[in-house]
Amino acid sequence: QVQLVESGGGLVQTGGSLRLSCAASGRTFSTIAMGWFRQAPEKEREFVAGISRSGGDTSYADSVKGRFTISRDNTKNTMYLQMNSLKPEDTAVYYCAAALAYYGSASYPYNSWGQGTQVTVSA
Repeated sequence: QVQLVESGGGLVQTGGSLRLSCAASGRTFSTIAMGWFRQAPEKEREFVAGISRSGGDTSYADSVKGRFTISRDNTKNTMYLQMNSLKPEDTAVYYCAAALAYYGSASYPYNSWGQGTQVTVSA
């Protein structure tokens, strides 16, 4: 079982930037693929971005392509989400998740989840 802890959320104005972090423990980090999801109030959880075990391959939701960048540092057991040009519609609780090898948009392959970090973008 992988333990995941997100950090870096906060309040930012439209057009601003934030960097989220996800610290992992309980398993060799380089053996798991990772993803970011988000859930806005009264909406279903949605995929944001995913990254392969090595970090060499990534995937993004269309809504964040060109604005968000997912990355990982396997020496620090940490994954990141750099969010630029933030919009009010990016407001949500952001969750990191771990899967054995999958890093796509479906949520069911991810079997470990963090508690989430709130991101609020003001207009």
